[in-house]
Amino acid sequence: MDDGTTYAWHALGGSDDLVDHVTYVGVPGLTSGLPVRELARAAVGACSLAAAELLAARTGRTVPEVRVDEGAVAVAFTSERHLRVDGRPIPLFAPLSGFWEAADGWVRTHANYPHHRARLLVALGIPESGDDAALAERLSRVVAEHSATDVQEQAYAAGGLAVAVAPPGPLGEPLVTTRPTGAGTSRREHTVTRPADGIRVLDLTRVLAGPVATRTLGLLGADVLRVDPPWLPEDEGTHIDTGFGKRSTRLALDDAADRTVLEDLLRSADVVVTGYRPGALDRHGLDAAALHDRRPGLLVVELDAWGWHDPWAGRRGFDSLVQARCGISDLTRGPDGRPGVLPAQALDHGTGYLIAAAVLRGLTEGTGRHVRLSLAGTASWLLSGMLAPPRDAGPVAAADPDRWLVETDSVYGHVRHARSPVGVAGLATDWDRPPSRWGTDEPRWAPTEPAG
Repeated sequence: MDDGTTYAWHALGGSDDLVDHVTYVGVPGLTSGLPVRELARAAVGACSLAAAELLAARTGRTVPEVRVDEGAVAVAFTSERHLRVDGRPIPLFAPLSGFWEAADGWVRTHANYPHHRARLLVALGIPESGDDAALAERLSRVVAEHSATDVQEQAYAAGGLAVAVAPPGPLGEPLVTTRPTGAGTSRREHTVTRPADGIRVLDLTRVLAGPVATRTLGLLGADVLRVDPPWLPEDEGTHIDTGFGKRSTRLALDDAADRTVLEDLLRSADVVVTGYRPGALDRHGLDAAALHDRRPGLLVVELDAWGWHDPWAGRRGFDSLVQARCGISDLTRGPDGRPGVLPAQALDHGTGYLIAAAVLRGLTEGTGRHVRLSLAGTASWLLSGMLAPPRDAGPVAAADPDRWLVETDSVYGHVRHARSPVGVAGLATDWDRPPSRWGTDEPRWAPTEPAG
């Protein structure tokens, strides 16, 4: 196993006797001046190994072979770019999302959601009139008149999203923290052919790392139910890309009837994954401490953009914004000095596979756990110097995506999508259910299949 996978496996609490169980094959991709390829394959390798370990623990068999194809990894880490719905690609970034030159530097904005776009325009005093091209021109002019930090703070004060591009600096966030509660878990009887068969996962996450994690758990057999608030819109393309292998419903936590439904779901959940800012769920009694007070054996995973120790911990964030603030955009500048980006939303995808790995490892350990990961922690790992080129590294070339793309029908139309890169002998790399229409499934668990 390469050093990156070893580091991730140890961070997840994995034992030394399995660290050499992963083999990497195939043509790599994700070319970058930063070790993106190394991060991607390590995250998927650790997730694959955790799946194999859990399958062996639940079936009493030996740990199956783990072979991760780097072509599959490269395609999966750019899955949203390969997605086609009736032959059409999905929009990736809205016209007002991107880099803008300020008076003293650069700013990265995120305005993919209508409410974020509206708040950004209000923050900068830009009337919502004209087409996207006209608005982008006005935004460029306004940003150019202010310092990058002023734009950043004005946007955040109004609930918008803008981050000044910064040079690399210490972030101080660990890759993962995991703490057992000391309480054992009780699993319902279930026939096991996949690692997470019969495991119930309550998915309280949004774009993008959390849905990637729960999509992976769905592939591995978990009954995943994603719950969103009714008033927050979701990007349709992102939901299609990450909605495989799970169901989706909407519940208002302030509504007494909906809250009763959620509590019923929690009573028989095995895993809860949350992806909101620290403190956002506290008033609803859904923080890790409150959940463990009610269910000590629950496996609770908290995901955040900025981590829990950073002064920005309470702020909203996305992969592109974390790249801007932690120095990645600065380190990947083009010849013209314009800030750059990674060849994939690697912080999101990498964190997603690490979350799935943490859940699988927690299920193997068999005790309630409190696990935390963040995009900033994954960024710290990328920039740490610990992700050396693999010892088996050959020349890096573009991976042929066709081998790792499949097609299926869905309620949205005919969908072409990426296979999962998780490589465990005997396990499928495609999901047994396409995405359902967002927010329309019944808020209940699937019937439990009794053990044979």
